[in-house]
Amino acid sequence: MTTTNQQLPTPDTFAKLFWTWRGYKIQYAVTGTGKPLVLVHGFGACIGHWRKNIPVLADAGYRVFALDLLGFGGSEKAPIDYSVHVWVELLKDFFLEHVCEPAIFIGNSIGALLSLIVAADYPEIAAGAVLINPAGGLNHRPQELNLSLRLVMKAFNKLVSHPLTGTFIFNRIRQKHQIRRTLYQIYRHRQAVTDELIDMLYTPSCDPGAQKVFASILTAAPGPTPAEILPKVQCPLLLIWGADDPWTPIAGAKIYEDAYQAKENLKIVPIPNAGHCPHDEVPQVVNTEILKWLASF
Repeated sequence: MTTTNQQLPTPDTFAKLFWTWRGYKIQYAVTGTGKPLVLVHGFGACIGHWRKNIPVLADAGYRVFALDLLGFGGSEKAPIDYSVHVWVELLKDFFLEHVCEPAIFIGNSIGALLSLIVAADYPEIAAGAVLINPAGGLNHRPQELNLSLRLVMKAFNKLVSHPLTGTFIFNRIRQKHQIRRTLYQIYRHRQAVTDELIDMLYTPSCDPGAQKVFASILTAAPGPTPAEILPKVQCPLLLIWGADDPWTPIAGAKIYEDAYQAKENLKIVPIPNAGHCPHDEVPQVVNTEILKWLASF
């Protein structure tokens, strides 16, 4: 299946499968044949966020896996304490159950941070990683905020965690017009913010338990920093960064340049005129860069 500028696949292009992990339902998709790629979405997203990438990567001769992280998309909204470590263990176990051959992990935002941790902690399963606008943590660290913002975030976390105020806040944030407003902040091109994309993000928020997932994630520990993770990583890394990202500015790429010891294995590609999700906003550019890098293996 070949995509063009005029016709792009929809989230329903890929058959959805289910797998049980620690008693919880996980939705995933797989297509193509060849060396394996594992795609890991960011906060609030799902398999469908890769709809413009999966067919191109599969047509190029790769077996492409994508999964909805526990708590997101079509996966179960489990009533647990969420953390980056929970999702890293999920990815490791998904690999052992379904992939079974060293893979390239490709992630966006939080998914990129998870892919980096997998490469560091389980080098036997990661042949490399593509990090697209990687997050620096699951949440802000107190030391990263000034005192006033620290107090605001502390108060906000209490409100989000409370059964009454937390539900009110979640129901406001998940409204379609609010999702659109947020996407307008992080996408450089407004035409990329389609009704299809908004529905894709909105629908899972209607699932039972979604509000508790939201509260757990927003109040979770941020996890290790990229600077702490990178010295343990030995596999090749491709860092793709939408240069107009207001959430994770491209200045963060310097952390990778400074901390990654195997600098000959690090390639950084800025994407001009793209925001936090360039794989969805300018997929032709990102797909080309990924395939070019994969061909160098």
